[in-house]
Amino acid sequence: MSKFFARSGDSDSDDTASDYSDDLTTSESEDHSDSDSDDSSSDDGRPALRNRLLGAGSDDSDSDEDVVRVVRSAKDKRFEEIEQAVTAMANGQKINDWVSAQNEFERANKAIQKAAGIISQTGVPKFYIKAVAELEKATQAALEKEKTASKKMNASNAKALSSMKSKVKKNNRLYEKEIQEYEKDPEGYIVEEEEVIEKTKVKKTPRPKPASDEEGEDGELVDDGFTPVSAGGKTIELNQDNLFKKLKEVIDARGKKNTNREEQVRILERLLVVANSPYQKIRVLLSLISAQFDFAVGLSGYMGIPLWKNAEKYVNLLLTILESNPGYVVKENVPDEDDVEKDRVPENGETVFIQGSIVAIVDRLDDEFTKSLQNIDPHTTDYVDRLKDEVGLYAVIVRSNAYFQKLEQIDAICRTTTRRLEHLYFKPDVVIVAVENATTALLPKTIATPIKDSTSLIHDLCVYLYKNANSLQRTRAMLCHIYHHALHNRFFVARDMLLMSHLQETIHQADVTTQILHNRTMVQLGLCAFREGMIKEAHTCLQDISGTGRVKELLAQGLQAQRYGSVTPEQEKLERQRQLPFHMHINLELLECVYLTGSMLLEIPAMAAAGSNTDSRKKIISKPFRRMLDYNSRQVFSGPPENTRDHIMGAAKALASGEWQKSIELINAIKIWDLMPSTDKIKEMLGRKIQEEGLRTYLFSNASYYSSIGLEQLATMFELPLTTVVSIVSKMVWNEELSASIDQVSNVVVLHHVEPSKLQSLALAFAEKASGFVESNEKLLEARTPQQGERPKKGPANKDQSSGKQQQQRTMGPRGNRGGRNQFNNGLGNSVRGGRNK
Repeated sequence: MSKFFARSGDSDSDDTASDYSDDLTTSESEDHSDSDSDDSSSDDGRPALRNRLLGAGSDDSDSDEDVVRVVRSAKDKRFEEIEQAVTAMANGQKINDWVSAQNEFERANKAIQKAAGIISQTGVPKFYIKAVAELEKATQAALEKEKTASKKMNASNAKALSSMKSKVKKNNRLYEKEIQEYEKDPEGYIVEEEEVIEKTKVKKTPRPKPASDEEGEDGELVDDGFTPVSAGGKTIELNQDNLFKKLKEVIDARGKKNTNREEQVRILERLLVVANSPYQKIRVLLSLISAQFDFAVGLSGYMGIPLWKNAEKYVNLLLTILESNPGYVVKENVPDEDDVEKDRVPENGETVFIQGSIVAIVDRLDDEFTKSLQNIDPHTTDYVDRLKDEVGLYAVIVRSNAYFQKLEQIDAICRTTTRRLEHLYFKPDVVIVAVENATTALLPKTIATPIKDSTSLIHDLCVYLYKNANSLQRTRAMLCHIYHHALHNRFFVARDMLLMSHLQETIHQADVTTQILHNRTMVQLGLCAFREGMIKEAHTCLQDISGTGRVKELLAQGLQAQRYGSVTPEQEKLERQRQLPFHMHINLELLECVYLTGSMLLEIPAMAAAGSNTDSRKKIISKPFRRMLDYNSRQVFSGPPENTRDHIMGAAKALASGEWQKSIELINAIKIWDLMPSTDKIKEMLGRKIQEEGLRTYLFSNASYYSSIGLEQLATMFELPLTTVVSIVSKMVWNEELSASIDQVSNVVVLHHVEPSKLQSLALAFAEKASGFVESNEKLLEARTPQQGERPKKGPANKDQSSGKQQQQRTMGPRGNRGGRNQFNNGLGNSVRGGRNK
């Protein structure tokens, strides 16, 4: 036998054999390294090595006692490979190395595919489910952080991160059920698997554990599978005696550094089970709901859907307890209690007040719901599924509103009423009735009753706010009320409310969200006027929004592309916060189509009336429309219309040349009209308007070529009733747009060719320039005169302003105190009133 196998030899051979035996033992029993290290030593390495190589292990009883040979199954090998990849992937996430994380993620998935046969029998490893669930959250958080980071990551890392988002999302769809189970109880999900593994290890170990260890394990067993453990490793006992003490400890730890929020929630949930009196449950629930909200950190962070649903469940439970126990009242301002660790019971009809704010909880629950809708892709089913939770949230708002009405807390009633109104105002009547009926099914009959008409409900909510709310809430209630009327085609009611409220004069002093609501209301009012056939009024309402080129930004339906980095990351983050959820959006393509169609019906006759007069052509009604029309006219070749703009530009050119039939065909071919209710009625209205404006355009363009023209011929040419033709021509003559007279005997229009003299032309030009000078002067005075409620600045500027007021009185006469001509003309009042009188 070779001296390599001899028991006695030189030290080098002994060391080599010992090292080699250690390597073999380590490589074959990694999972039991602790027990192997206790049983083996350098002296026992040589017989163990000889027994293995010579096959004499079965004859040596000593080696059986000292060394345990562990045969690893295929399952252990595959799962170990997956676990190594998962661990490396987690390390890559921690150091923000997404290239490495991507590689390890792909390696883990390959290992999963290799172990497909084993997984089909035993199921997907729970540590893998936990890893991919946390990886999806980490990628989303990293992408959000990257958007606002001042220093961007390198190109390869950013590319790996963006590709990881789609890959992880696609991969996690395969394990939706397992991930949902993990999200319900992340800690318990992994603990179950660890307990199973520990039990199997105990069976494989030949040496029994000491009795002390078994007693320790028995001490940690709890019926529900959860035992709170303190930082020192001691078991925390939760019972009636120490409930308030533990609750105070949790409250004191809230918000501190290195506080485990999940641990706090678990302890509070355990306390809720232990609590048996209404006072204890109310105290625990208030802290538990606040702890749920603590998971959403930062401006862009929002609560996960499972956490939000838990918070909603606890809010309903809190309201149930308060409704069934009227002796307990939750208030914000409550004096400090002498003994907070004592259960309190209302005695002799007294009321027990508890520190807290239910209205703030409801507001936060609503805000988190809105944030989640802002961050979910609206073109996926996830958005629709999330939107279904709105009924439950609305039921919470209605329920809390009824509770506050019992307590007569006016401020809380106004806040919840405002929340309720903002969930309803933009919805059609059918949807509001459906939401109210669904809410009635969730709540007791004493709180909510079914409704049949949404108008009376919106009216009652707004009237209550008009009487009891503060200025901001009244303003928002008025705008919501106007929006609702405009949405249901009650234009004159909505217009009169807007004019009587004088909101357009003070809206610039409101906050940004209220200004956005005002813009939405004006757009909806313009759409309502368009549906009713009032083109001029619709154009007046839409001009300030659609004519700016910043429609997305003004309606909070998207961010405008900024050049040269003019917006800071903080401002961009605030802009994203103000964005409306997708289901509240107004269709921007439909809005543009309505605006351009109205501009066409106003601009084409005005351009025909101006003719070759350059001064008159400078009067532009719609600059965006005129710019598009000039660009389209400069094109050498115009193909068939492809989009909404092409259709409208083609219809405008056809209308200007007298081809009103072609213009109607092009307008009716626009598919976006199908999004409006009563599409056929709107197309019929547009056809009639195009015929009337075509008649006006024809008279303006060809009046110089006729001495007289028959009314019946015009009626036949434009397929209009004779009475309509007479009405249009008479209105043009009365407004001095057309130099003509109507001969009722012969039923013709006699056109007068009156050329102004040189002096008259100069006088007209002078009058136009003087009028423009007065307008610009009044604009300057309005800019320098302080608005109502503003204090004039001290110093020389005050003198200028006082002299400006005197000049305004001298120039404008008795109208000076009510604003200049420009201010009145720019308001909605003059335009809309004039349009209705016509």
